[in-house]
Parts: sequence; structure tokens; C-alpha cells
Amino acid sequence: MLKINIKKYSIMKKIIIIGAGAMGSAFAVPCLENQNEVTLVGTHLEDDLINNIKSNNNLHPALNIKLPAKLKVEKFEKLQSILEGEVDIIVAGVSSVGIEWFVNQISENYKKNTPIILLTKGLAIEDNELITLSDKIKKLLKEKGHGEVNISAIKGPCLAAGLAYKMRTGTVIANPDIKETEKLKKIISTNYYSTEVSDDLTGIELSGAIKNIYSMLIGASEGLSNSKAPKEIQSKYYLNTSASLIHRSISEMVEFVSFYGGRADTVYGLAGLGDLYVSAIGGRNSLMGKYLGEGYLYKEAKEKFMKNITVEGAQLALEIGPKILQDLNSKHFPLMFSMLNTICENKKLEIQW
Repeated sequence: MLKINIKKYSIMKKIIIIGAGAMGSAFAVPCLENQNEVTLVGTHLEDDLINNIKSNNNLHPALNIKLPAKLKVEKFEKLQSILEGEVDIIVAGVSSVGIEWFVNQISENYKKNTPIILLTKGLAIEDNELITLSDKIKKLLKEKGHGEVNISAIKGPCLAAGLAYKMRTGTVIANPDIKETEKLKKIISTNYYSTEVSDDLTGIELSGAIKNIYSMLIGASEGLSNSKAPKEIQSKYYLNTSASLIHRSISEMVEFVSFYGGRADTVYGLAGLGDLYVSAIGGRNSLMGKYLGEGYLYKEAKEKFMKNITVEGAQLALEIGPKILQDLNSKHFPLMFSMLNTICENKKLEIQW
């Protein structure tokens, strides 16, 4: 007699991930683990990447791991035909600068209240107001005639390669409708990918974005520890400075998130403190911070050491810097203002301790 696993069958969904970069591709792993049908679609700039993945048995070059064989991998040219069919969840795995492009691609075939999961971290300025990327997506879709849009964001300390290798990972799903987060939790959670839920979508997005700026500051700890000490001494004994910067960073993040409409307690969770920790101990933002702490100007460090590497914190600083400098009191955000001036004005990093 044929037996059907009713529990798994009932939650199996058709999930489309748009953007074949490291995070979008890694996110496919727990989605597949839960018996969902998952299609990874590259952007119009990722045809070569998709060809590379498909010709090497799903080996992702950035992750250096073979993605599951049951993952469908498609080029951008197939996206519209996929969206025309049955789609239960659309995942945004593009960079922050690609959000408008993402909306343009899904708008024609977006069906009312189809869940959108936002993996992208960042903020935007619209009509001289700082807004979250979920708000930007809603605004753009509304302009295209979509009045009922359902967006959730997943944020937290999740390095893509670690997730792809099924390292134990904790993240948080946020949506103003907490019932929606509970539904998504059941669809994507595994024994190694655990998800908390929150209705503070604004706070989650704000925390996940600005931690990239603060992780650059913490990355500068060595150079900021004692400018008169030899580099060998700085590299051994900078942790006092690093700890002080982490403490001050969290304090500013709480005030920043509260100012723009999020909840303070969100900052102390996975999307704030947790994500700041992961970014500060390694990664592109902290690496840029290291160069800035050594005395390099931003443009010099970018050209010399990280020319073709995306530094999310620096991109965000350039995007929102002028608005932040206008909105906030420098006395309350000395670290934020120091980094914004360093990036936006290409000045040497200095902190008034």
C-alpha cells in the first residue's frame, strides 16, 4: 500500500531564488532539505556563472561546494516563463543595487500576496527619506499596480559558505504579520538552519544593514589601538580596543534603529549583535576597516587592495551617508559619523575617544 508523508507533502512549496550569488545559492540548501522544489535563477549578469555551475555538476565557484543535484539551475532567459507558472515563494538574492531590477522582473507576473523573502541587506533613500529595502519593493510594486504585497526579510549571522556546508546557523524571519513568519519557518527550517521569528521588520532590516558600517570600524581596531605602538604589538594586543568598539557600536545601533522606527531589543538579537559579530571577525567589511585603521584613505584602499570586491558597508555609507549626516546628532553617533566622513569624504579615519 502506498504511503505518503502527509506532513512533508503539505508544506512542500515551489520556491524561486533570483540571484545566483553565494547567499542566494546557499539558501537553496535548507530549502531543498525540506523537500521543496527549488529553482535558482541567475540575473542577466550571471549567465557565465550559471554556465559554470551547470557544466561542473552544480559546483558553485564562490562557495566551492556542489549544490544538491535536485536543485534546478537556470539562466535569466528562463525567468519569466518560470514566474508565469505556479510559484509559492519568490526569494530576492540580488545585491542592494539590484532591487529595482528585481522588482521589474517579478512585477508582470506577481500574484497578489505571494510571499517574497528578502535576503538582501541594505537601505535606500527615496524622496529624501531613509527607507528599508522591503519598503522600497512595496513602493515600486505599488507603482506597477500591485496593492497587496507580502514581504518578509531573513537576517542574522549567516555566512553563505557555512550554510552551504550545513553548519549550525541561526537567523530571524521578520514580517509585520507574525503568522506569516511562522509559516515560512516551517517551510525553510532544518536541524542545522534554525529560524526565530519577529514582527519588527523595520528593526531587522535596519540592524542587518548598518552592522556592515560598524563592522568596518571594529575591523580597524588594530590600527586604532595605539598609533605609536609597533604593528607587531598592535596585532597582538588590540582586543581591548576591539571590545570597546563593539560596546560603543551596539549602543549606537540601538539608538539608530530606535530613531528610524525599529525596536531596541531587535539590535540585541541575531540581526544586530549576532550579525555584527560574524562580520567583525572576518569578511570584506572588516578587511576594509583594517586598511582604514592602518591609515589608508578609502579610495586608496579600494583601488589598491579591494578593487573588484564589493564592500557592502562602504556602499551603504555612500548611499545613506548624506541623509544620516543631515538627520542625526553627531554627539549621539560619533562612530557612525567618523566612518561616514571617512568613506563619503575620503578622509583619514579618526575617532574622538
